[in-house]
Amino acid sequence: MTESRLTLDLDALSANYAALRKRAGGVELAPAVKADGYGLGAPVIADRLWAEGARTFYVARLSEGVALRQALSDRDATICVLDGATPGSGDTLEGAKLTPVLNSLPQIEAWNAQARSGRLRAALHVDTGMNRLGLRPEEVKVLVGATDRLKRLDLDLVISHLACADTPSHPLNALQLERFQETTALLPNVRRSLSNSAGLFLDEAYRFDQARPGVSLYGGGPEGVPHPEIRAVATVEAPILQVRVVPRGESVGYGAGWTAPDTTRVAIVAAGYADGVLRSTHPNGQVWFDGARRRLLGRVSMDLIAIEITDCDAARPGAMVELFGRNLPIDDAAAAAGTSAYELLTRIAPRARTVVIGG
Repeated sequence: MTESRLTLDLDALSANYAALRKRAGGVELAPAVKADGYGLGAPVIADRLWAEGARTFYVARLSEGVALRQALSDRDATICVLDGATPGSGDTLEGAKLTPVLNSLPQIEAWNAQARSGRLRAALHVDTGMNRLGLRPEEVKVLVGATDRLKRLDLDLVISHLACADTPSHPLNALQLERFQETTALLPNVRRSLSNSAGLFLDEAYRFDQARPGVSLYGGGPEGVPHPEIRAVATVEAPILQVRVVPRGESVGYGAGWTAPDTTRVAIVAAGYADGVLRSTHPNGQVWFDGARRRLLGRVSMDLIAIEITDCDAARPGAMVELFGRNLPIDDAAAAAGTSAYELLTRIAPRARTVVIGG
């Protein structure tokens, strides 16, 4: 077979959850399972994390929330939808018992109107400096001053999102913490959530009542580099198709992107950008094979990459090459491509054959 292979290690997922729970110091962990569990399969991820004690999950899109509710239909999970109560979503949100994270005054009004025959649960997103979703502090003051806007809502939680938690010394972290404290003081007796994965590695002042870890559950370090407490959950491999010798002076791949300075043994591997190997991996990319890192040669094609194996006798058709995972940390692979672990995880192609271990 020539398909790439994704090995999903559920024991490593559990170990990462335990490491983050220890960091949280008793604060609730509510995993982010958006983008189909960061590309790894939200149903299987959520099922394992439920077994580890998670009871609240975050998704981005309404469709993700509906799918996760179906996957956890026999469990009383709280599923929060970060997009909030978008136009036309009210009946679906209510029918699937999803909790919208309300991002604006119009969303609050829409969800309040949706609660025609009772009360509906909601979370509130306040913007403390990232300038994406969320009410600005002055809008929260307007909201608090007009209590009828919340009269039919059970406001369970108020959240914000840290923009620079992966850079602990960045001054925006302290500014966002200060703004969050000031804004949430206007909403007493409502639980608070500020930290993502990286936020759990900041001072305990950032923890509050709930943390929402994402990438570090799946193997990414909190600062975008490998971390000793975080294990690889996803290992992506692809088979060698052919081994060839490239004479000195000849090139490899599109655009003659690499020219052999000497006679070089090259393995052609069945993975390319259609499998999630970013084209930007050239010219700094590496893979792991036969106990060592091997460099990529030439441009990444849609279905193929070339790697140097001059000093390696183990290379043969069918042998599996690790693109990232247990031996080559995803943060290192991402850095070589000028991106993040988030992107590599969510770009794993559907044509990869998934193998689940530790289940």
